[in-house]
Amino acid sequence: MSDTEASGKLRLDKWLWAARFFKTRSLAADAAESGKVQVNGARAKPARLVASGDRLLVRVGPYEHELEVLGVSPRRGPAPEARKLYRETEGSLRKREELAAQLRAQPVPAFKGRPTKRDRRQMERLTGKD
Repeated sequence: MSDTEASGKLRLDKWLWAARFFKTRSLAADAAESGKVQVNGARAKPARLVASGDRLLVRVGPYEHELEVLGVSPRRGPAPEARKLYRETEGSLRKREELAAQLRAQPVPAFKGRPTKRDRRQMERLTGKD
């Protein structure tokens, strides 16, 4: 165990990986580098140390997670164990559920593969490109 783990702090990319927000640590590091993760309202680099009590904003795909760090773990465990590392705010849960409902309600495009000449003409007619 390193000194930072003993003091209750852990690198942001390791914590995001252990809390199961990303499948690999390199994906977690890339997300932090690209600004998809904020710690206490500020953009964070992957090596930033997080500890209990820190507030995180994590964007994964179209979803935003507002979290409070409850603990750190240097290893990636099962999902129920990972959920004990953080608490998500009620507002964040509500927003994610509403967004998920909106995404489910959107029609799925029926196109499979390359459109035929007839399909292309219909699309042009709909978009006004006659």
